[in-house]
Amino acid sequence: MPIKTFRGLLLDGEVDKIRLSTKKGKIGYQIIKLKIIPNKPGDESLEATLTVNKINFTPANAIDLSDGNILAVAYWAGNAALGYPQTDTQVIFEQEVFNQDIFIGSNDIQGKAMNYYIELETFVQTDNQTAVSTLRDIRLNPQVGE
Repeated sequence: MPIKTFRGLLLDGEVDKIRLSTKKGKIGYQIIKLKIIPNKPGDESLEATLTVNKINFTPANAIDLSDGNILAVAYWAGNAALGYPQTDTQVIFEQEVFNQDIFIGSNDIQGKAMNYYIELETFVQTDNQTAVSTLRDIRLNPQVGE
């Protein structure tokens, strides 16, 4: 199955839109890898949260995995002043298949920038799989169908 990769630099509070939707929604995607690294690793102290979401959102440092719109989260903590450029990294992602655009946003307590790298596996969906993906998104977010 083909792999699509995306990468970028997000300033604190910024959201990138990754355009994936197609006219008929026949292409399905699944996250297979998510990596993050600060803009200046080793030089900055930061505590950042990066979220991959099904809808546009305002990035926050609070994580609520009961939110059905969240596809993945990543957390990075480090204190360069104490000689610990990276003290903790956590990455969690859903094995969910989606066929719409996704949004990636970053929030850092110190307001620093964060890089991301994401790999998506792509595959052709059947008509039934396409309908299920689209209806699930409409149910979760009524404004998607408008």
